Amino acid sequence: MTKPRIDIITNRTRGIGDFTTTPRPPTEIVKSMLASLSKGRIDEFVDEFDSPFTFSDRALDLQFNERQRLTEFLQKSRQLFSDTVIEIVSAYQCGETAIAEWKLTATENVSSGSMMLRLPISLWGVSIVQFQKQKVTHWSDCYDQLRSRRVGLAAAFAQWVEY
Repeated sequence: MTKPRIDIITNRTRGIGDFTTTPRPPTEIVKSMLASLSKGRIDEFVDEFDSPFTFSDRALDLQFNERQRLTEFLQKSRQLFSDTVIEIVSAYQCGETAIAEWKLTATENVSSGSMMLRLPISLWGVSIVQFQKQKVTHWSDCYDQLRSRRVGLAAAFAQWVEY
């Protein structure tokens, strides 16, 4: 039989169900999500989104509101840039909104005739994330499209409109 624990602050005995969890600040959730994305753990990243949600990539002019489609986009990105690393530079919070500044490094493999070139990518970006009840309702990424070399990725997910 285990002994009951005594809370040293209130000097009260606490049972198993007496502990409440402290909500994580939005900045900590965003940092954790970006770390998961950097390590290629896409499912962990997508699991933090509420339903409904929107994910906007402003540089590529793409928007997702379905988990499956977002997962496909992130998997394709990882496939094209498998060595992607996201380093969090700073994170701020205002109410239920978190802003994270990050640096992304990756390598693009490009064939030039019979040669395969590895071109380094390095860019700065910002993620603006809105929360409701500790879940992401809106995520918006802003960065330099030309430096990202992700136009091919965008083409795979662009919606074609015929007139």
